[in-house]
Amino acid sequence: MRIRTLLLFVTCGAICAAADVSGNWVAEQPRNDGTVQRTYFDLKQNGSQITGEIRTIEQRYEITSSTGEGTSFTVTGTSRGGNTPRQATYTLTLQGDELQVTGQPRRNRPPIQLVAHRTSPGGGAWPAYLEPPALHDVPYNGLAKIPPMGWNSWNKFAGTVDDAAVRGAADAIASNGMKEAGYVYINIDDTWQGERDAQGVIHANRKFPDMKALADYVHSKGLKIGIYSSPGPATCADYPGSYGHEEQDAKTYAEWDMDYLKYDWCSAGNIYKDSAMQAVYQKMGDALRASGRPIVFSLCQYGRADVWRWGPAVSGNLWRTTGDIKDSWDSMTKIGFDQDPLAPYAAPGHWNDPDMLEVGNGGMTTEEYRTHFSLWSMLAAPLLAGNDLQHMSPEILSILTNKDVIAIDQDPEGKQGTRLSKNGDSEIWTKDLSGGAKAVAFFNRAETPATITLNWADLKMSSEPKRVDDLWAHKPVDLTGAGYTAQVPPHGVVMLRVQ
Repeated sequence: MRIRTLLLFVTCGAICAAADVSGNWVAEQPRNDGTVQRTYFDLKQNGSQITGEIRTIEQRYEITSSTGEGTSFTVTGTSRGGNTPRQATYTLTLQGDELQVTGQPRRNRPPIQLVAHRTSPGGGAWPAYLEPPALHDVPYNGLAKIPPMGWNSWNKFAGTVDDAAVRGAADAIASNGMKEAGYVYINIDDTWQGERDAQGVIHANRKFPDMKALADYVHSKGLKIGIYSSPGPATCADYPGSYGHEEQDAKTYAEWDMDYLKYDWCSAGNIYKDSAMQAVYQKMGDALRASGRPIVFSLCQYGRADVWRWGPAVSGNLWRTTGDIKDSWDSMTKIGFDQDPLAPYAAPGHWNDPDMLEVGNGGMTTEEYRTHFSLWSMLAAPLLAGNDLQHMSPEILSILTNKDVIAIDQDPEGKQGTRLSKNGDSEIWTKDLSGGAKAVAFFNRAETPATITLNWADLKMSSEPKRVDDLWAHKPVDLTGAGYTAQVPPHGVVMLRVQ
């Protein structure tokens, strides 16, 4: 468990010097999608000391210390669990029966100005603990025999994703050559959720007026559609998760004709230890199976608890092996080149997932994006584009639709590539392909050009190469000599198919 701190400032003017802030308060922040984000402040004042906790459905902080004079306090809260360190600062000013709330509840989030009102004791209480089920193997669902390909909304659109953006992505894939290249899934990430009704059924918020109609539209393009939830009470963006509603939600997804579920650990870490993770994911694996609809199951838990060892046992088709990717060379290379030890756990139907593609989002050069796409293909990773498909350059489209490189990722043998050699910033990776062929990638992680040489004998193939193709230059290479020497640009790649 990582420790997080939250700073809370409570102040009160001279006109309320004798007032006591003790009680349960709720601040409601309307969202543009018609939902409301609620933050609860359960405060207990004893002179100059304040204890209690601060809660949302995604986070729970215990107030562990306070300092101050009169009615002005600095209060420190520590989270009881979670996945990423966070710090939040609030200023609360007591005015009559209201607390004026200002502050920044999370890093990289805009400041807020809200009014908190007293609510009933226990309002917004943290959900009761649900004992995880006993472990058993969930049968393989028969899906994702090659790594899934498609698009996910988060990297580009995050919380602004809506019905129009999803339809636009489907239109683009169906018309720009990506569908023919193998891209199938149109996946809605976080922030689609609305409220649960009296029976507990989840409904979409007003950004998604008709999920079934949206699924029908995506299917009409010859594509598939995916959705997102969490095994905790809330998603990472503080929308309702599936905690205690697993079978109900799986049934709803099936009724909407969803084809893919990304299931993000998020607030589950505030309730369960990592030792319970397999059982918690198994619960949704069982629910998806009981729904009667084939739904790809994507486990998103950041590589914790050695998920690659038990992912297949919960009917997981792919599992995140790392924290979130960022659109930068440092982030992409740290994630991608660290995947080598996990190669034994990749197989048809069950894939290591180093996170979604950042190709085309603007934080890397074209050469670096080519390296990104090549490395993910060598890793037999899911290829989920994360850019704005309706507004991308021909250069970016050409990277995403390089069918020769995609064929390396989608090879039915289902082998993940591994590092053959490393010399400073120069690396050679190989990947076994069906029919006895091999893929070879020369990576230059340096900021200057590199000359990298491979001897054919190092590939340990059954015979000398008969044909070698450069997959980015789209031409065969000269087979003269005992090997091949590649001139690789800074942060670049040369990728070969050897037969």
